[in-house]
Amino acid sequence: MTSGSGGGDGLEAQFDQWRRYVERRKELRQPDVEELEDHLRGSVDELVDAGLRADEAFLVAVKRMGSLDELSREFAREHSERLWKQLVLTGGTDDQAEGATSRHDLLVAVGCAVGAAVSVKAPELFGLTPEADGAFYGTNAALFALPWLAAFLAWRRGASKAVVGALVALFALGAVAANAYPLADESQSVVLTAIHLPIALWFAVGLAYASDDLRSPRRRMDFVRFTGELFVYYVLIALGGGVLVGFLFGTFQAIGVSPEHVVAEWVLPCGAAAAVVVAGWLVEAKQSVVENIAPVLTRLFTPLFTVALLAFLVTFGLTRGGIDVEREALILFDLLLVVVLGLLLYSISARDPLAPPGLFDRLQLALVVSALAIDVLVLLAITGRISEYGTTPNKAAALGENAILLANLAWSAWLLLGLVRRRGPFTALERWQTGYLPVYAGWAWVVVLVFPPLFDHL
Repeated sequence: MTSGSGGGDGLEAQFDQWRRYVERRKELRQPDVEELEDHLRGSVDELVDAGLRADEAFLVAVKRMGSLDELSREFAREHSERLWKQLVLTGGTDDQAEGATSRHDLLVAVGCAVGAAVSVKAPELFGLTPEADGAFYGTNAALFALPWLAAFLAWRRGASKAVVGALVALFALGAVAANAYPLADESQSVVLTAIHLPIALWFAVGLAYASDDLRSPRRRMDFVRFTGELFVYYVLIALGGGVLVGFLFGTFQAIGVSPEHVVAEWVLPCGAAAAVVVAGWLVEAKQSVVENIAPVLTRLFTPLFTVALLAFLVTFGLTRGGIDVEREALILFDLLLVVVLGLLLYSISARDPLAPPGLFDRLQLALVVSALAIDVLVLLAITGRISEYGTTPNKAAALGENAILLANLAWSAWLLLGLVRRRGPFTALERWQTGYLPVYAGWAWVVVLVFPPLFDHL
């Protein structure tokens, strides 16, 4: 590497911090990191010679290099042969230590996937079956797979003992919440717990994911990207599993044997739980080697959802009809708003922070404003029904969720408006979204822990 650029110990400390950040990306080998640092130091030298102070030169040089994801894509183009070899399970690189790490990751992931599969069948040792104890399996579904995914991520990140202790406490609390309250199968709280406990525990998975840099907003945004990509991988695994099940039925029935019992009792439940861990491992193993899917998904679905929401608002205005606030409708509207929020988060995770505002940013503003208007209509309908007929667990949960979404969407719209008008930085929007994530986790825990005893008669 070149010798350090002028500026003394303070500049070298900045280089050290930058190097540690880059070295966290496993797809970049040490020679790659050194090459990037050489380029950065050369840019700083040029800017210092041009008259900038050392700290100013460092900041400008880093901004010129762009985000780390862009650098990773650049390396994927320049070193495609070596990076494609990293897609092979055995590693395939010249760096034996890196290959060993990949194999260790795979072995740990396989062990955690087996643990998730075994967890699904463990309740049967105590006489609990899906047919007779549907409520138990519904409320505990997240506890079969998510602890194992969190364990894999915590191991891979080298989580501290404090983080591991917090993870154990959160999953233990989830187990208590799912099983401590004697709820009838038809209770509304059973459904609410089955919906909200996975959300609450998913943020525990996020704690394991970000355990190597808990205070970093960018790390939280990486978890948003991880969530979306895991979902895509999981769907692909499920489609492949469907083909496998089809072959199982066809081949076994051809010899007069029906595999229906084995498939229903073993293959499907165990495979569904294990696939959560496998999908997580795939996202981690392929991180930044192939093109990130976030830009593709957001640019495809943002215009479609914007048109759909605007069409709904226009139709609502023309028909002047009310909004049905029964449970299925509430879930549908909440899912719609969550999808809009997911599109916003995904686009933020994929956007170049230094890029000027463009047409896509204006389209996102239209999407958020449309969702905000629908959220207001739903809130008005819910409060009207509560004041007229009283509250239920479903309506109370929907009221809280829509109020939380309203606050997020309202401030997001304001920040997007500032970005589009060039009166506010993109980083403000990113910090707002990553800082707001714990609010969702907090509300999910409130629904799981407080609602069952509060509405035990419903």
